[in-house]
This record gives sequence, structure tokens and C-alpha cells, in this order.
Amino acid sequence: MLLQIHWDVNPTIFRLGPLAPRWYGLLFALGFLIGFYLMRHVFQREGKPEEDLDFLLFYLLGGTILGARLGHILFYAPGYYLSNPVEIPQIWEGGLASHGGLIGVVLAIWIYCQRREGQPFVWLLDRLAAPVALTGSFIRLGNFFNSEILGLPTDLPWGVVFERAARLRRGVEAVPLHPVQLYESICYALTFVLLWWLYQRWGADTPRGLLVGLFFALIFGVRIVLEVFKRQQIHFGTPLPLGMSMGQLLSIPAVAVGLWLVWRALRSTSISPETSSA
Repeated sequence: MLLQIHWDVNPTIFRLGPLAPRWYGLLFALGFLIGFYLMRHVFQREGKPEEDLDFLLFYLLGGTILGARLGHILFYAPGYYLSNPVEIPQIWEGGLASHGGLIGVVLAIWIYCQRREGQPFVWLLDRLAAPVALTGSFIRLGNFFNSEILGLPTDLPWGVVFERAARLRRGVEAVPLHPVQLYESICYALTFVLLWWLYQRWGADTPRGLLVGLFFALIFGVRIVLEVFKRQQIHFGTPLPLGMSMGQLLSIPAVAVGLWLVWRALRSTSISPETSSA
């Protein structure tokens, strides 16, 4: 007998006049908060000025939000937003693309590093890889609370019936679906564990580019695989190559860059426990 999990959680935590915090926003903020404390540990360990973290957080928040919003507009619905420009800043209505967020974060870090000595670009990308993976895990959990980014129907025992989505959206039936948001959240959390363990083991001796390379390869490799279980979010007029989704197509360059960074890091440095730093 199929055990159906029925999910019918209001994405708004509570309402108090105009105040209406949402689970997505809470989890998004929690990811950044935990990431901030992880980076404080990194800066303390490697003797970097902790006061720079406030500026770094500002750059990361700006890069993430602007990049994710512009990525959604450019990659998924340019025609719609050109016809409805007043909706472009309405991020509370949804519409943030992870690939755009990645580009925004990388650009923000590059700008930040131009103003800071002793914090090279790739060095900082390596140190941020684990916290960003953890934040991504929290964000996908937020998507689950929002009943968005839905999977395809499944007869597996952990299939989830998204009751709220079925009531509010056309084309969404009250049948068990793959909880792809949770699949991604778990995979990103495991990626965080691996990256943080590697950094804790080798610290400042971690080969330059290894952690961010693994981040790109694993995070976006997972994205390519799990897109198979997702409902198509946007219907494009022209089919994409090989029947791929936009998420898969955009992930391929990220995986390629990640594998190249890992190859370069391992080729240029010999890793051994004896070279680990305190």
C-alpha cells in the first residue's frame, strides 16, 4: 500500500499587520547567518581581519539577490518581463534562478577582492564553497515550504502530495510527486559536509581551486541529474538541445569549469596528511 505524504503548509509563518515572514525568507537568512559564522572561523584560522566579513556579507547578499533575479528574467522569461517591467523588482512574488545567483556571487566576490589585500579571488571562492553549499541546502528546503519547483508523479513511498499547489495552480494534480526540493537539499548538505571536512583537514594547505571546483562539479552535476525528476517550470517556444531543460543546459559549463579546477588543483599540488595545517 502506497504511503502518501500530504504537504499543506502555509508558506507564511504568521501575519501581524503588514508583517508576514515566510519560511523561505527565514531559511534563506539562516543559511547566510550560519555561513557568516563559518567564515568567521575561516578568517580566525588563517589570520584574516574579521571586520572584513561585514563587507563580504553585504557583497554576497547583493550578488545573490541581484544575480538570481536577473538570471530568472534573462534565462527563463525575458519576453514576459520586457512586457511587464514593473514586475522585475517584485522578488517576493518568486522568480530567482540559482545559475544567475552563482554568476552574481562570483562577480560580487571578484569586486570585493579588488578592494582587499591578502584575500585572492580563488582563495576566497574556495573558502566560501562550503558555506554556499549549505545555504543552497536551506534555500531548497525553503522551496519545499513554498510548494514550488515540483517533481514528476511517482509511486515511490516517499512521494509527496502538494495539496496547496494543487489548489492554487492549474495543471498540478493532487497526486504523489518526487520531492525534488528535498533531493537537492540533501545533496547540497552532503556536499557541504565533504567540502567543510576537506577544509578542516588541510586548512590553508588546501590546493587552490580544489574546493570551489568540487562545488561546481557536485552541485551542478546533481542539478543535471535531478532535473530529470522535475516538472518543466518554463515552456520555451523552441525546444532546447537533446531535450534538455534550461537548468541542465546552464549546468554543463559549471560542471566543466569545476572539473577543470579540480584537475588543475590536483595536478599542481600533492595532497597528503603530512602537509595539513593546524
